[in-house]
Amino acid sequence: MTRIPDELDAGQLEPGEPVAGSGQWPSGRYLTLLRLPGAARFCVTGMVGRAPMAMFGLGTVLLVAATTGRYSLAGLVAGAGSVGYAIAAPQVARLADKFGQRRVLRPLVAVFAGSCIVFVTCTELRAPVWVVIITGCAAGSSMPSLGSMVRARWSALLQGTPLLHSAFALESVADEVIFVVGPALVTVLASALPPAGVVLCAVLAVTGTLLFAAQRKTEPPARQATGHARNAAGGRWLPAPGLLTMAPVYLCIGATFASVDLSTVDFAQRHGHKPLAGLILGTYALGSAVGGLWYGSRTWRAPLERRFAITLTLTVAGVATFWAQPALITLDASMLITGLTISPTLIGGYSLIERQAFASRRTEAMTWLSSTISIGIAIGSAVSGRIIDDAGPRWGYGFAATCGVIAVTICLTGLRRLRAAPGGEAAQWADA
Repeated sequence: MTRIPDELDAGQLEPGEPVAGSGQWPSGRYLTLLRLPGAARFCVTGMVGRAPMAMFGLGTVLLVAATTGRYSLAGLVAGAGSVGYAIAAPQVARLADKFGQRRVLRPLVAVFAGSCIVFVTCTELRAPVWVVIITGCAAGSSMPSLGSMVRARWSALLQGTPLLHSAFALESVADEVIFVVGPALVTVLASALPPAGVVLCAVLAVTGTLLFAAQRKTEPPARQATGHARNAAGGRWLPAPGLLTMAPVYLCIGATFASVDLSTVDFAQRHGHKPLAGLILGTYALGSAVGGLWYGSRTWRAPLERRFAITLTLTVAGVATFWAQPALITLDASMLITGLTISPTLIGGYSLIERQAFASRRTEAMTWLSSTISIGIAIGSAVSGRIIDDAGPRWGYGFAATCGVIAVTICLTGLRRLRAAPGGEAAQWADA
């Protein structure tokens, strides 16, 4: 596969760690990344191909609700798809590590497209409830998870250089753009034609995934784990030791995000301006994007695991202020400020796991973070929805803060495990 030019190599540095120093990177750091051979192509096509992750759940809800008039059923179908995706995605990623991304993605996206067609057809024909649930779950489970595969390409291209830190920041910002634009686009299309949201997901997934898989020069090589790696202490089932800490942390983060979203919608509705909820949540995402770009453009001395703990704590501290906001304008300002720390937190989490993972299971390791967030979102949506119905949005924000406090507690308790890095404690996890 393509490697970075020699002048950018910094093999003496830890993977995922920026050069120690006090200055900033040049303003053109992100342009430098995109000018690397093949980088812009897999970055853009990967962004298109993973857009459905921000759209499919909402498209499912709008389609099922429009045809059945039952939001409870719509939520059940969407939840089944999310859980199926969370379970299937790491297994698909493991196959991609073992056999190569192209060999796995091409048949997978074909299954996803076919499942979407069957799901839409069954829903439009008002098939029995169990059929709609099963087909919706099948479609959600087969949705390609390109986020971790894009990050795996960056890792293979930049491993051991300070630019990997900025590459993960760029991907985090891309995710924020997807989650701002995607839901709005699906809502507009599905309001006019209910199946359009799910159909659009299928079109974007097929187009983006096939173009992404066609980028062979930047595809990470398929790796088979050696006997030594398979038998490493504790490594029989975990692709990275830090997942013992990071998986429950990310689950709590997902529950926090879901609770904040639902509480904000209800908060805006109770203040008589429900349409402003989208604008406020967009501000939240904007803050995250700005924070991610700034964080990725800096040179840091502090260890990665310490920075992760700090940004996570700051995020939770900001969320803890939401319940006390008296009006929409103050809530919007608070969300903008709090959002500044979200992308840095997610960037740090992916970087921690990337540097610890088996070379033969790196994509799988990063996918587990995405999956646990999805499970957290499903749990958080269900629990906070009930809390908001019974007690109002302020208690929903309280639940979000509680989940955040649990995440911080788990992080600080497992901080020693997150310090593991190549050449140190995690050397036993590296492939021979």
